Amino acid sequence: MNVTEAVASRKSIRRFLDTPVSDDQLKELLTKAARSPSGGNVQPWRVYVLNGSRMAEFQEHLAQPREREQAEYAIYPEGLSEPYRSSRFKVGEDMYRLLGIPREDKPARFAHLARNYEFFGAPTAFFCYVDKQMGPPQWSDLGMFLQTFMLLAQEAGLNTCAQEAWATRPAAVAEFVKAPDNLMLFCGMAIGHADPEPAVNTLVSEREPLSTWATFV
Repeated sequence: MNVTEAVASRKSIRRFLDTPVSDDQLKELLTKAARSPSGGNVQPWRVYVLNGSRMAEFQEHLAQPREREQAEYAIYPEGLSEPYRSSRFKVGEDMYRLLGIPREDKPARFAHLARNYEFFGAPTAFFCYVDKQMGPPQWSDLGMFLQTFMLLAQEAGLNTCAQEAWATRPAAVAEFVKAPDNLMLFCGMAIGHADPEPAVNTLVSEREPLSTWATFV
């Protein structure tokens, strides 16, 4: 698989098989992904991997009663303007259409959203943190690292789903992975083999045409 094929075939998977992924393969992919560009070679990503029995232990930990948490950063801007608002709205509607969940069925929609916190059934995952002293340039480095990892996983026959939803559970996650207070949880990453049956895994989000966002000066 070349880079173009990996980019074209990568998509967010929301139903995984329980096929195991080895620690050795995860270490190899993360090591390769660390070649991602980083301003000043700061390499701001800090990763905590869950695999095997630790996934089940984490779910037990997450199920413990606790106070409602708040994300440490705004996942989306307040009052998101056009055309960004419509893009976000449409991909959500496309997903629920494939799931067969109508707009008025709020319980079913909330139930699907809750599956974020089960990593959509993936057998392994990681959490990506960044030091709180870092700013927007280093946050962009995280994006490059995560994209590089996802493309390498695609090349290796694995599928992924980057999950900013985990940013809403910072205390629960930090308590389990023992992340220090100076780190902020950015996102989770579900990793495994896509279940070929569910329609939701056929979802391919649309992209704006080049003329909408690129200006040749």
